[in-house]
Amino acid sequence: MSTTVETDAAEAVRPAAPTGLGKIVERILEATSIAAMLVAVGVACLQVTLRYVFNSGLPWPEELATWMFAWSVFLGMAVATSRDAHISIDVVLRLLGPGPRSALEFFGHAIIAAASVMLLVHGLDYVSRVISASPALQLPMKYFFLAAPVGGLFNLFFLAWPKPGRSLLTGFGIVLTGLAIYLAVRYGAPRLYDQDTSAVVLVAVGVFSIIIGVPVAFALAFGVFCAFVPFGTMMLVTISQNMAASLNSFTLLAIPFFILAAAVMNAGGITPRLVDLAMQLVGHLRGGLGQANVVTNTMLAGISGSSTADASTIAKLLVPEMAKRGYSRAFAAALTAAAATIANLIPPSLGLIVYAALASVSVGALFVATIVPGLLVSAALMTTVWVISKARGYGGDMPKASLHDRMTSLGLAIPALILPAIIVGGVRFGVFTATEAGAIAFVYALFCGSLLYRKLTVANLIAAIRESVFDTAVIVVIIAAAAPFAWVLAYEQVPQKIAEELGVLIERPWLLMLAINGFLLIVGLFMEMIASMVILVPILVPLVVAAGYDPVQFGIILVMNLVIGALTPPLGVLVFTTARVGGANQTETFKAVTPFTLAMIAVLLAVSYIPAVTLLPVALLGP
Repeated sequence: MSTTVETDAAEAVRPAAPTGLGKIVERILEATSIAAMLVAVGVACLQVTLRYVFNSGLPWPEELATWMFAWSVFLGMAVATSRDAHISIDVVLRLLGPGPRSALEFFGHAIIAAASVMLLVHGLDYVSRVISASPALQLPMKYFFLAAPVGGLFNLFFLAWPKPGRSLLTGFGIVLTGLAIYLAVRYGAPRLYDQDTSAVVLVAVGVFSIIIGVPVAFALAFGVFCAFVPFGTMMLVTISQNMAASLNSFTLLAIPFFILAAAVMNAGGITPRLVDLAMQLVGHLRGGLGQANVVTNTMLAGISGSSTADASTIAKLLVPEMAKRGYSRAFAAALTAAAATIANLIPPSLGLIVYAALASVSVGALFVATIVPGLLVSAALMTTVWVISKARGYGGDMPKASLHDRMTSLGLAIPALILPAIIVGGVRFGVFTATEAGAIAFVYALFCGSLLYRKLTVANLIAAIRESVFDTAVIVVIIAAAAPFAWVLAYEQVPQKIAEELGVLIERPWLLMLAINGFLLIVGLFMEMIASMVILVPILVPLVVAAGYDPVQFGIILVMNLVIGALTPPLGVLVFTTARVGGANQTETFKAVTPFTLAMIAVLLAVSYIPAVTLLPVALLGP
């Protein structure tokens, strides 16, 4: 399973980077991507400072930040291509022998090349047609949209350039095969199907490409290309335009900002402080290390907002320790994976930020609404740990910590624990936007790591920033690729057709929600959360609103369903992450995660059918 750069273990399994000129180009692109992201953080902080310290603002910071964001993502996309690190599903590849696996990997890389050729050719075509200028900076918009074809160009460079395990001949073979696929689809596909079947082609090609291991972002982009070919050149130029335009969103900037804040917090020594506090609070209970695992993930969730980041971090710290104390390694890895889902159920949840942008819902309201469901999931997981530990004899061998030790650990962890309160309160009461909260969280993390905990050095700060910017690129490029995918679905009126099929259930809202929950759980088996949201939110939100559900409540339901999907095969990205980092058997870990998944589904049903769980806190903490 290719995922983002998060741990030393992840580094160990990543394919080798290119050598010579390829390595130099990769370093330059990475440095440029990081610099662009830091500029975006800087101007966001500048805007907050000007507004609240000098009672004035500037018209251009948000625009400049989104420009830097787009360029950072598309350049980072090329760096991820160089490292073979895009998010993908490699279940089928793992089932094959060496020969068939190599052939399928070659074909998958050729699909990436074909999608990159499409971005380059039709992206440059669109850039040549753009005549508008940005409202605040008054810069030609063609330079904003140029990011997509430039990213495609560097993709092709890295696919062709040799590196350990791939010769120059193989690299050029990949690019030439990709070019042949592009030309075959561009000029041959219109003879095979027409505009009426574009939605079928879109879904068939996209899903098939994902199944055979093509990275999700490129599978979606190539599927859109195949669907649009019968419409002619004018529609093809909108693919790169849609991908770039989807990043022209100040709200989405919250994603890299919170990832940066979490990475700096971890580098600054906060995670060991939280683990120590959790051990002091619950380590003496039955299944104490397991209980501490859940509590640590709950506290860390208020800082990171990224389930995958938390899963890898906690797995590295706690899974080996749990194994030493007699816990099954598969149980420890499964519990860590399940507890890591809390990162998307407690503010600042990256999933809820994306949902807010897609559904035009208040981020502050979502942050408040998800607090109780997140805590309920924590309680359900801790209860499950107690039951299993009681049956298997886990834990119960640690002495109860003294009040002095607990207060000491709490004092050391307080600087990190107050950050979620700052974020939720500031966003909910309009002090700053979710994106500005992310920038402030980053600055606060720098302050805590360097001055309070004094664990933040220049070396680990640079490493944390590199890691988080890379994480951002591989996550956000899926959002960009899913934008034209969703546009095709909307063009073909797929949302309306699905709504018509489910419309008979609108008169029975409880049955409609049950059907939607079942559908979302199935979607979560096969699709990455953010890609699923980009595709499904435009389809489902109008439907549930017509049935009388609040879109804020539905946002929590949607995210809960999709994070549960991160625990189930074949995708199961959190299980793959914790099993790999914790050294557990993947099959046994999937079995061990089942009771935790069932506990989360019980909470999901409560959230679905008891509106007060989500909406009462919003009403109490108005406006």
